[in-house]
Amino acid sequence: MDTVGDMSLTTPIRTRIVDVVVPVYNEAHVLAASIRRLHDYLLSAFPYAFRIVIADNASTDATWRVAGELARELPHVRAVHLDEKGRGRALRKTWAASDADVVAYMDVDLSTDLDAFLPLVAPLVSGHSDLAIGTRLVRSAEVVRGPRREVVSRSYNLLLRGVFAARFSDAQCGFKAARTVVAQALLPHVHDEEWFFDTELLLLAERNGLRIHEVPVDWTDDPDSRVNVVRTALDDLRGMARVARRIAAGTFRVAVPPRVAHARLPRGMRAQLPSFAVIGVLSTLAHLLLYVLLRGGTGALAANALALTATTIANTAANRRWTFGVRGRAGAWTHQAQGGLAFLVGLGLSSAALAGLHAAVERPARAVELGVLIGAGVVATVVRFLLLRVWVFRAAGGAGASGPAPGSVAMADSASGDLA
Repeated sequence: MDTVGDMSLTTPIRTRIVDVVVPVYNEAHVLAASIRRLHDYLLSAFPYAFRIVIADNASTDATWRVAGELARELPHVRAVHLDEKGRGRALRKTWAASDADVVAYMDVDLSTDLDAFLPLVAPLVSGHSDLAIGTRLVRSAEVVRGPRREVVSRSYNLLLRGVFAARFSDAQCGFKAARTVVAQALLPHVHDEEWFFDTELLLLAERNGLRIHEVPVDWTDDPDSRVNVVRTALDDLRGMARVARRIAAGTFRVAVPPRVAHARLPRGMRAQLPSFAVIGVLSTLAHLLLYVLLRGGTGALAANALALTATTIANTAANRRWTFGVRGRAGAWTHQAQGGLAFLVGLGLSSAALAGLHAAVERPARAVELGVLIGAGVVATVVRFLLLRVWVFRAAGGAGASGPAPGSVAMADSASGDLA
């Protein structure tokens, strides 16, 4: 699979990424106009970051050359060349390699009104649905196409309803999207590489309890379409027989990821939290040990302040190196000074908690003092992590970039807050 361009993309405001795949075969005559139109529309009217991926299905004309030129010219366009034909094959390759939040595809003729694209992907970005399809076969859709294709399409979808009890209305509309984690879980279990790919994917998703969102679309048929309707219909019937055999054999059940209806952790935080927690636990144990050792010769507040000072310095240095990946001496003193704010928060909370305890109990047990310190530290820990992530180490990548991480395929162009 040949590729042109760079996978990376930085878009400071748009924090969700959508990959839009456009499969093409010998479409050099319309490719440039369609991709420019799609690119301009998404840039001006689409609220999420995006990549347009032109997937060239072994074209024999100038399609690959045009795709490469577009990828070099337009910042959000990538191009991928496959050595074999097949829309399903193209979607499998590009979707499997994607690091986006949502993957989608549409036909190069842009028969579907682009205003339907945001309603298509929004339920996937929010986590409400798992897959989304455009449908031309509901009353609210406005469709302009010939009677033969209308009859064939409606008959095919009625057949799917009768044989498989399918609840989706339009399996063949070239306007679909999925949460990437869902698509990548289903792809290994979709066998078809050509036109039946869509139907098999939808049947697999529905049979495994995934939610499919439908969007009525305005559709104007492409008179230049070179789809062989009869051959495609026969291939679809063979695909249906294949799926029926798999269902009967009990091999159409797969493990699918759970639906995520809540906000994701900010980028980078998932990797930082384990290290921060380990360092925090060690810092807290060190703080409590120092407190016990110092407490025998001084008051509770002084022992806490001395122990907290020592462990805060060590905590900040350890998080600098292991949690946020900052190496070298440059900026170390600045980071310690900024980390001092977290020290003051922890000192204030733990001192207030100790003072309150001694005001309420004349001579509290040492274990009670330690318990109070730990409780105050839990609150200070949250403050510490946020301060380190969004302020102290932000410039070093602590807050996470808003663009996507590079993918596997390069396409065209304590008592103190020391708990962590």
